[in-house]
Amino acid sequence: MNKALYENELFERIIPFWMEKSADWENGGYFNCLDRDGSLYDTTKYGWLQGRQVWMFSKLYNTVEAKHEWLAMAKLGMDFLRNKAKTENGRVYFSMTQEGEPIYLQRKIFTECFYAMALAEYSRAANEPALLQEAKDILAQIWTWAWDWTKVGRPSFSGETPSQMLAVPMILLNVLDEVYGSDWKSVESEATFCIQKMLLHVNKKKQIVFENVSPEGTFINSPNGRLLNPGHAIEAGWFLQHWAQKLGDIPLQSLATDMVRWSFDMGWDKEHGGIFYFMDSEGYSPAPLESPMKLWWVHCEALYANLLNYQLTKDPSDLARYQQTHDYIFKHFVDADFPEWYGYLDRFGNVTHRFKGGAYKGCFHVPRALWLCLRVLD
Repeated sequence: MNKALYENELFERIIPFWMEKSADWENGGYFNCLDRDGSLYDTTKYGWLQGRQVWMFSKLYNTVEAKHEWLAMAKLGMDFLRNKAKTENGRVYFSMTQEGEPIYLQRKIFTECFYAMALAEYSRAANEPALLQEAKDILAQIWTWAWDWTKVGRPSFSGETPSQMLAVPMILLNVLDEVYGSDWKSVESEATFCIQKMLLHVNKKKQIVFENVSPEGTFINSPNGRLLNPGHAIEAGWFLQHWAQKLGDIPLQSLATDMVRWSFDMGWDKEHGGIFYFMDSEGYSPAPLESPMKLWWVHCEALYANLLNYQLTKDPSDLARYQQTHDYIFKHFVDADFPEWYGYLDRFGNVTHRFKGGAYKGCFHVPRALWLCLRVLD
């Protein structure tokens, strides 16, 4: 069931692309902005993509084969991050020059999350336990920032509607999994807290996963409150499923399965195929102008999540959703002439941006999805 195709795609096209085109052996780290053929169009380096790529190469080294070149690639990014990207107060720069001079620091926590994941996975690959402890220390610091972004410089104004976003508890749930690994029981209470926060976004009656809700989990009737991000909800579903399996929580496993199904079925464009980027829960025009676009990462998450659902349920409808996603990806996102996948399509499936790497697309969603699918298929 597509196993040989995924192996060829991952190990003959995707990983070699990043190894050959992204490595900056002179200054350290990786070039992120790569055109269709891999040529460099901007030397800016993005901290969160550096962390993601370190994690990916370390993960392949730890789980597929202990290839020296994979560890060397991971080290190239890890050294750059540790030497250039960290600030004195534990933050991590979002973007840097080719040499590592800071350009921009986001008032968010996500770059730090991927830095912690990179440290943890690389520590296992390189057998450097001190780096795992550093990852745990950074995660503890992220935890203090996560629920109050004024601590990372994001202002709060009196007229704002109080809300919480799905992105925070779901990413923290994943980072806890990646940093603590087999020692997950030591952070079970933190994971349970994140799960409870995530569940506030799930409306079982409407079969909807909201991107933003009130701190109590109630509906916010505004463009922000009605916003749906099917890809995000699908990704949250499989993050939740991984933990539900660890916890042996049958009702939670069932809900995680449903989150993926609901979000996929709601998000699928029945006229032109593919999954919408954003939607409005009440049928209004979504506020983000890119809403009708079809993005690579959304379909990567759906590929794995639907396959995981089928592995767990053996329900033919889950297999159909998986195959539907697979067919769309290989018809529209895969570039037959050059390695790596396109990232951005219009509603009709036409490529809008030819580059293979940019500020928000790096060596992560495509290889992670293929690697995860291969683990299921194995």
